[in-house]
Amino acid sequence: MSDFSAWLGRTETRAERVEPMQAVKMAATLDRPAPQEGDALPPGWHWMLFNPAEPAAALDRDGHPKRGGFMPPIDLPRRMWAGGRLAFHAPLRVGAQAVRHSEIAKIESKTGKSGALVFVVVKHRIEADGVLAVEEEHDIVYRGMGGGTAAPVAPPTGAEIVKTIVPDPTLLFRYSALTFNGHRIHYDQPYATKVEGYPGLVFHGPLSATLLMALAEELGGAKLARFSFRGVAPLFDTAPFAIKAKHDGDKIIAWAETPDGALAMSAEA
Repeated sequence: MSDFSAWLGRTETRAERVEPMQAVKMAATLDRPAPQEGDALPPGWHWMLFNPAEPAAALDRDGHPKRGGFMPPIDLPRRMWAGGRLAFHAPLRVGAQAVRHSEIAKIESKTGKSGALVFVVVKHRIEADGVLAVEEEHDIVYRGMGGGTAAPVAPPTGAEIVKTIVPDPTLLFRYSALTFNGHRIHYDQPYATKVEGYPGLVFHGPLSATLLMALAEELGGAKLARFSFRGVAPLFDTAPFAIKAKHDGDKIIAWAETPDGALAMSAEA
């Protein structure tokens, strides 16, 4: 382990136009109506923006950009999207010029059942045509290849809405392409199973969160103001799984379940 304190407070700014065709392709991928120029992007669709476009020589074996630069050079092989917290202030519209300001807010080393862990929190502020649209805290965890498997966690009960998700490889490939995510665990089945030891292709954490945001809006009948989520167990392309939601006072609780009925992702809207 190394001292990564020099990365605390490091900042990065990226700018990108919200292209209409990119929104059309995301709508096709998620089987949603396609937004037109000037329409607001649904929540979670901003993750198709601001992704680094590194040349092949700058990629690691897993398809991620090599460590260092804006993100700290943490020498642990697995990098996963652990969760996050979002606040939606104004629409991020198709055709808008968007700017994302990012800052490394926290780096914490721990030891768990799987061995060494490093948690990194990145804060993002996204502006659309000069107006603050989204604030986000993104939790990333780095860990080793081995280690034990956590005991299954029981999901909430009393769902008011349930949908079945079929995690086929085409869905995972298209989402990877739209988010320019080269991480091979999502589309390269031999790599995911033989190198990283997963039972199949790994379903994207932000894709699960995006589906839960849509479910929460459908149940709540209103636009999201805030959303938080946490990954609990991975999902794979090996079997369909369920996403569910229910009211809880002035909030909505949403979650994804593994095919065996364990909690995969928890969320609050």
